[in-house]
Amino acid sequence: MSHLEQAVPDTFVAKGLETLPNNLFDQVEALAKDFATRAGVHDKDGSFPFENFTALHEAGLLSLTIPRELGGQGLGLPTICRVIEGIACGDASTALVLTMHYLQHAHAARRRRWHPEVYKRLCRESIEGIALLNAARVEPELGTPARGGLPATIAEPITEGWRLTGHKQYTTGSPILSYFIVWARTTEDEPQVGSFLVPRDLPGLQIVETWDHLGMRATGSHDLILENVLIPKEYALNISPISTAPSFDPLISTWGSLTVSALYLGVATSARDWLVKYLWERSPSNLKEPLATLPRLQTAVGEIEALLFANNRLIYSLAQDIDQGEYEPNVGLQAQAVKYLTTTNSIRAVEIALELTGNPGLLKKNPLERHYRDVLCSRIHTPQNDVICQSLGKSVLKVK
Repeated sequence: MSHLEQAVPDTFVAKGLETLPNNLFDQVEALAKDFATRAGVHDKDGSFPFENFTALHEAGLLSLTIPRELGGQGLGLPTICRVIEGIACGDASTALVLTMHYLQHAHAARRRRWHPEVYKRLCRESIEGIALLNAARVEPELGTPARGGLPATIAEPITEGWRLTGHKQYTTGSPILSYFIVWARTTEDEPQVGSFLVPRDLPGLQIVETWDHLGMRATGSHDLILENVLIPKEYALNISPISTAPSFDPLISTWGSLTVSALYLGVATSARDWLVKYLWERSPSNLKEPLATLPRLQTAVGEIEALLFANNRLIYSLAQDIDQGEYEPNVGLQAQAVKYLTTTNSIRAVEIALELTGNPGLLKKNPLERHYRDVLCSRIHTPQNDVICQSLGKSVLKVK
């Protein structure tokens, strides 16, 4: 039984598992091992792992959230979380870009509000080649839109379609993305706000390589600059008047919370695996036995294992409920609570590993310090911890 199969109890297996592609999780595990051999180099250089996405495409793993009637796999949330967790065990940066691609297709499939021909073409391109997409929402002045406000990026309606101008930050996967889903507001007398599909190869689109981060260094989360970029009219994907409150679909936010949780569980699991290997290989001269034989270290590793076990239960039990349609109306908030708890646990698990290893854990030649830098990035993803806890508190206090 592979590590990935052990990671999720049988009761949490996704509905319809028998229809999964042959050897899906064996493929994921093999790819993760390969990605791990280069993850440190890409992290050090801040370079983008293009070769990993070639391998993912060749394995058929870029179409897992595309609907089956359009040629994809249409897989459920538990399985997608398992794939992301597995890839993150090898390279967290690759897993994050893949996660964003999966989420955009999952959201589009659920909403079905894009122009039908545009949507079909994007699905076909993502199956036949390496055609990734991700949202571009954060701006220098606005920050994250999750905390309110309107984008400064503008979409001007013209005869030929729309003309977009703006500046986006932290555009994860920008070196490889074929399409950017840009959040903007229109210049009409009654302005609208929403998403616009922007192909990579259009005049006026520029990627400025600004990403120089503590963690997730190989995600290519650079700045996106749009200067009078012209797109067809049907590339307005989902726009509505500013005065109209957007409809809220809790399942969309739930997918985001649980997939991100699974990603950082993968990072923490990889840190645990390295620690176990280190404790068995290290035999101090005064001890004459491996560090793994010390009760104190066994207890600490047991604490890590408890944290990872809790993460598995929290992520996959809720993911399974969602996949089977057995969830409560407040499922979005529940998923946020899972994100808060599991990412906190993942950070703590890696911290314990660092505490046990001391200097070797922080050496650049060992992957543990990279896992720690990567796992800290879990705090950045929307919704952030303070927002989650406030929402939970307001729900208990029944405050609007």
